[in-house]
Amino acid sequence: MTQQHPITPPPELVQQLYGLPQMRAIEKAYQAGADQELEACRHWLEVNGAPRKFIDGLLAFRRPKPPSLKEEALEELDAAILRGDCFSTSPAKDILRRAIESIPDPS
Repeated sequence: MTQQHPITPPPELVQQLYGLPQMRAIEKAYQAGADQELEACRHWLEVNGAPRKFIDGLLAFRRPKPPSLKEEALEELDAAILRGDCFSTSPAKDILRRAIESIPDPS
């Protein structure tokens, strides 16, 4: 049995953290620890017979996908209109919206 605590970072991660700016190293270490904890929770749920739908829901809730470029562009367009940065009544707004909406969603 190993004397290493289960939350001790693996040697590969420690090697990756050397030489990084301090804040970036902290962020990477924090993320790795959070990912390891989530994986342990997933494994425990799986071993104890939790429904796959429940496990998938937990993972999706704790690690949501970032918005697509299309979603970000539409949010920015709406924000610009609300700020008055864009011509809210102009045909240009509608052209931009249609162009963004025509971009296929990522699979």
